[in-house]
Amino acid sequence: MTTSKLKIILDTDPGGDDAFALLWLLSLVKQRYAELVAVTTVDGNVNAKYTFVGASKLLKLAGFAHVEVAKGIIGGSVKGSEDAGLLHGIDGMGNLTHTLLECTNSYCTAREADEVLIEKLNASPEEITIIAIAPLTNLAAAEKKSPGILKKAKEIIIMGGAFLTAGNLTPEGEFNIAYDVEAANIVFQSREDLVVLPLDITRKLIFTNPIAQNIAKVKGKSAIAQFIVSLAEFMCQTSQAFRETNGLEGFLVHDAVTLAYLFYPETLLFRRALVRIETKGEWTTGKTVFDHRHKTKVGANAWVAMEVDAVNVLAAMSEDLKILIRETTV
Repeated sequence: MTTSKLKIILDTDPGGDDAFALLWLLSLVKQRYAELVAVTTVDGNVNAKYTFVGASKLLKLAGFAHVEVAKGIIGGSVKGSEDAGLLHGIDGMGNLTHTLLECTNSYCTAREADEVLIEKLNASPEEITIIAIAPLTNLAAAEKKSPGILKKAKEIIIMGGAFLTAGNLTPEGEFNIAYDVEAANIVFQSREDLVVLPLDITRKLIFTNPIAQNIAKVKGKSAIAQFIVSLAEFMCQTSQAFRETNGLEGFLVHDAVTLAYLFYPETLLFRRALVRIETKGEWTTGKTVFDHRHKTKVGANAWVAMEVDAVNVLAAMSEDLKILIRETTV
């Protein structure tokens, strides 16, 4: 694991896998490997109000209620598409948010995500890493309002895209990219060193009920342990989860791989590529494309993950979540 302390803004739309990624990140913050500067939420898996409340309650659950949560910019979605409430629950977190402590954060008075991104990046240029595990609406809004602002991030890590496999929102489009393709196109033109973690590898990260139960055993009566078990049970029982895992009883923790990149980089293998977003295709809107024909990297804008050591990613995630449970008093 890397030992340097990173400043991080998490852009998220909780979402079951987002929830697990956020809890994993909070464990790493507790272990002093990272500092969470802010959480920016966005319309995506479920409505923006639900993603704001979900993130706020998770932060309070783990003892991080002081972290600012920004509300999302509302972006476009693929014509005729629905959100992912059937997979993640109406509230985005297995219909469990009502079981968590109320938070003091107010959606009505919260600052908007683009404002927070611009302020934080201007205040600490080349110091903050953005982890984007949601539609890229917030990042694009910040870039449009303040051109060049995304170049002030130390690094931008995106869970999104599908290059060698099918999409999961449309036949060719991965959810985070296809949900707001214009936003994705803006972000992918903003820098030459984006880190992209696509469905090609995240489909190997199958989280199961036994994994959740093993994590929770360290302090089974704690609120976090009970939430982890309950959310895993919900996520594993949906019909879409079974389709995504080839019939195995589990679900995909797509977003967790962003943290593997930062803190367990030995678990991933990348290639350099020029990634483009299809914005006008009749059947392929939202598809992420790079040229497989040539070895030249001229004009490349991204590093794309091609292989993942899924066993060790899940093992690292599990051990870090155990630490979070042990060290949280709720």
